[in-house]
This record gives sequence, C-alpha cells and structure tokens, in this order.
Amino acid sequence: MHQEAAAATTRDELTRGMVGAAIAVTVWGSAGVIIKHIDLDGLALGGYRFSIYALIMIAVLAGRRTRLTVRVLRHSFWGGVSLAADVALFFTAVKLTSIVNATVIGALQPVIVGVVAARFFGERIRLGDLVAAAVALGGVLLVVSESFGGEVSSIKGDLAAIGALFAWSGYFIFSRRSQGRVTPAEYTTATALYTGVLNAALAIAVGQDMSWPDTENLVWILVLAIGAGALGHSLMNWSLVRIPLWIGSTFTLLVPVMASLLAWVVLDESLTALQMLGMVIVVGALGLIVRSQNVAERHSSAAAPRS
Repeated sequence: MHQEAAAATTRDELTRGMVGAAIAVTVWGSAGVIIKHIDLDGLALGGYRFSIYALIMIAVLAGRRTRLTVRVLRHSFWGGVSLAADVALFFTAVKLTSIVNATVIGALQPVIVGVVAARFFGERIRLGDLVAAAVALGGVLLVVSESFGGEVSSIKGDLAAIGALFAWSGYFIFSRRSQGRVTPAEYTTATALYTGVLNAALAIAVGQDMSWPDTENLVWILVLAIGAGALGHSLMNWSLVRIPLWIGSTFTLLVPVMASLLAWVVLDESLTALQMLGMVIVVGALGLIVRSQNVAERHSSAAAPRS
C-alpha cells in the first residue's frame, strides 16, 4: 500500500514537473517579442533585466522568511556564471551571425545535456525518445530556416553561438547539481544576481549605454523580468528536480516555436506553411516524449512489488 502511494506521488511529481517545464519554455518564447519593444543594447538589457529580476526574487525569498546567504551564492556560482555567459554570448551571436545559425546551434542543447545526463546522472534515454527528440529538432529547423532565410552568417558569430550553447547547457546541468544543496528559489535568485551584475559590468566595459531606461523601456524590462525571468526560470528550476534533466532540456525546443507563433499573433509577422508544419512536428514529437514518460512510469509502478 505504501509503495502504491509512493508510486502515485512520483507520477504526480513527474507530471507537474513536465507541466512546469512546458510553461517555462512558453514564457521564454515570449522574450523575443518583448525585446522588440526595448531600445537597449544587448548587454545593457541583460544587466537591467536580470538585476531587476534578481531583486524581485530577493523580495520573494524575504516573503518566505529566507535570505540570500553566502552558502547559496557559493553553490549557485557556476550556474550564475553559465547563465551570464549564455546571455552575453547569445546577444553577441545574433549581432554577428544569422538568427538561423544562432537558433539552430542553440537548439543542439539537448544533445549535450543528454550525454551529460546519461554519463553523470544515470538517466536512461530510450531509443524511441531519442528519435522523437531528433524529429523535434528537425521541426525547429523548419521553423527558423523559413523565418530568416536571407541573413548573412559569420564565423565569429557562429563561434559565439557555440559558446552560448555550452553556457546554456551548463546552466541546466548546474541547476540539477544544486538539488539538495539549495532550493530552486534560492538557486534562481542567486543565478539571476550573478547574471545581472556580470552583464552590467560587461556592458560598461565595452562602452554600452547603461543610462537609466525611460518609462516605456522600463515597463517592458519589468515585464521581461517578471515573465521570462522570475516566472520562467523559477518554474524550470523547480521542474528540473522533478523530471529527468534531458527532458527539461528537450522542452527548450519549444522556445523558437512559441517565439515564431507569438510574433505572428502580436507583431503580425508572417508564417509559412512549412513553419506551421515544423511547429506541429515539434509539438507532436514532444507530446510523444511526454506520453512515453507517463507510460514508462506506470509500467514501473505496476512492476514494483506490493506490500
């Protein structure tokens, strides 16, 4: 009886984790639409966005009678550095190379995270799930290649995108490693603080304008900080202690899909038939992965000895 209750709890946690990850990447997909309304250079925007988001999360922790300690900052250091590097390098990449190249290179994150998850976290990825993830990646290629077909690529920009890929992968991996050491909320707060401070410092170092934003820009930065920042990162970090690391990473393939869909709805950008097909492929493939996890968990529960 106790084992049946524990199995049901595990299934519920898995389901909640996948729902949380799906919401997180949907919110992240809105970031591109919001950034369109903000007139700031990339590093300066990263500095303001993550600093404000860190202050929001510090207030959340204070509401829970928790504070940001040296211990939390120490255990979150590499995750914060990874996220800061991702933000800086990805903005550099989209300035120097085509958005297609930057997005497609970034979409390879599940490959890196999957290898690390299998090697160091003991996660088993079934062949069917690998095939579904590869199909989802193919769908992403359809979505982004149709959007920005005429842009010029650059080897420097591509290298920056590769750097961002490894940094973004590192953020996910360190998120999982933080489990049991700090809470998801503490990790989210600390990594946001590192990212805000480091990007602001880089912006100043390269001569970007760090003047206080005007009212319109500030409103959009707040929207970005609360939505893609506090909500998106909190949900993903919360989910990563409930679902396999490789699944959380694979869910990020929804980001360019949601970005294109929201740009169509909000900014009246066009969508081609191939892009729509790509979106259906991505969503369908990820749906198969979700279903596969639920079926595997049910079979595992059924096979467990009863007491």
